[in-house]
Amino acid sequence: MLTESTLDPADATYREVIKAGDHWTHLIKKGQTFRILDLKGNQAADTLFYNADDPVERYSASDTIRMQQTLYLTTGTTLYSSLGNPMLEITADTCGRHDTLGGACSRESNTMRYAIEKESMHACLDNFICGLHNYSDDLGKRDITCNINFFMNVPVTPEGKLTFEDGISAPGYYVEMKALMDVIALISNCPQLNNPCNAYNPTPIEALIWD
Repeated sequence: MLTESTLDPADATYREVIKAGDHWTHLIKKGQTFRILDLKGNQAADTLFYNADDPVERYSASDTIRMQQTLYLTTGTTLYSSLGNPMLEITADTCGRHDTLGGACSRESNTMRYAIEKESMHACLDNFICGLHNYSDDLGKRDITCNINFFMNVPVTPEGKLTFEDGISAPGYYVEMKALMDVIALISNCPQLNNPCNAYNPTPIEALIWD
């Protein structure tokens, strides 16, 4: 559901542009509002959330889909943890829907999907690993689970297959969430060059937080 925010970016207590293909990790406290802004349009923001007090509890795609009875996320969606606890609620969304199934690109998947020479290309899995290691020595590859692909368009065909299609986002579109617990947010600003999730041209996004 398309819903605009009433929050003014000038009042945000935190703002950071995440470069094309880069990663970002940050603590978002309970009650704060967090926005991901698609600056140039059609940019996929692969995202994971962890309970900041106990990162063993983290965003669960299966529980979120089961509780919402829908594959796509938008205004009013609650993101649930692996323990069934509400983590964040989407309070504004000017894109309309966000993918829960497409997963994060990796060098291995790039090889399988596209060509053997794509193996060396940087991927979201690399970003997730770097982001977790930079945040805490106790977090790493084993803590990466099924992620959200904000702004990414992955329709499900009548046969149950997934297809990667041109994005439905545009410059200035955003998704906004209120934290229902202290969470660690981890974003890979997807560097993918082999499918249209980034219009074959990764671009920056911006993260904003309001108290």
